[in-house]
Amino acid sequence: MSAVYLDHNATTPLRPEAREALLEALELGPLNASSAHGAGRAARALLDEARERVAGALGAGEEEILFTSGGTEALNLAVAGTVGRKEGKGPVAASAVEHPAVLAACERYAGTTQIVGVLEDGAVRVDELPREADLVAIQAANSETGTVQDLPAVRAALPDSPLLVDAVQALGKIPIDLDGWGADLAGFSAHKVGGPAGVGVLVRRPGRGLEPLLVGGGQEEGLRAGTEGVAAIHAASIAIQLAVEELEEAARHAAELCELLWSELRAAIPGVLCNGRPPGSPGRLPNTLNVALPEGDGRVLVTRLDLMGLQASAGSACSSGSLEPSPVLAAMGQERDRARRGLRLSCGRTTTHSDIHKAVEILRESQA
Repeated sequence: MSAVYLDHNATTPLRPEAREALLEALELGPLNASSAHGAGRAARALLDEARERVAGALGAGEEEILFTSGGTEALNLAVAGTVGRKEGKGPVAASAVEHPAVLAACERYAGTTQIVGVLEDGAVRVDELPREADLVAIQAANSETGTVQDLPAVRAALPDSPLLVDAVQALGKIPIDLDGWGADLAGFSAHKVGGPAGVGVLVRRPGRGLEPLLVGGGQEEGLRAGTEGVAAIHAASIAIQLAVEELEEAARHAAELCELLWSELRAAIPGVLCNGRPPGSPGRLPNTLNVALPEGDGRVLVTRLDLMGLQASAGSACSSGSLEPSPVLAAMGQERDRARRGLRLSCGRTTTHSDIHKAVEILRESQA
């Protein structure tokens, strides 16, 4: 029996359309978009098409799209590139539930970092936002709990500060509204929506200056030196476009499965708790369920579940090696014991009703 995969927030299966696009691009031969000969011009054409495709999908201008090696680099570039433009290291602010790629970048590049608290459901305490900072980083949606932030309210509380939105988990799950969010910078990742790993996108709104992290070449408007992975970017652009086009159907499918999962879990495992907003509530990703099971440390349970045929996670894949409780759940005010029992289950385009039933049975057996 093949394993049930409920870890789509970590990464997703490569879409057939993206795989086909990747192979077709690779068949074109050597692709260096900076070369002046025929092969280079072909690469440049593919890169330009990909930039146009992604810009259209995200509601941005082509000149606002920067391709990176992934969401982590996009977010690091946003933080370091903004703070680096100031004389001396200025203050930044970030919510306590931001992805490690944001929090670690703030710690490294900013002079001081104000951590903005969250409520029990993971919503940012808007009243704690600073009136002025060199950069404020607030995610669109949390990868562990699925809590969606009220970004218009955040923007309204920041009259003078640039806003960085980590939209990696939002893409393909909720509408992307850069203007409505008031985002000055926004990061995305292709492998979260069926694209190849190794491609990220940073949207830089007009007038937003940045200093490069990587230097040595003029690629990406001089903001990201290094030969672009044209074939992978081409495939990623296809996946991103399809994710946006199919959003309504995909969100409905994911919500139905997630609500079924929560309903069956409550019936099968007395005492199971939901971390964050429960399925069916507003202000949450349709595909994500974070639970605290009665028995077992979440990070230990992940290994046991894997052996039983269920692939899930205890939090962000980027911090899965830690033995500490999820900092996201801790920031939400959960006691250490409950936070240690957190388990993230995330559905995707390929998840079926049969997968949900099998997952519930495995989880029930894990508690016996």
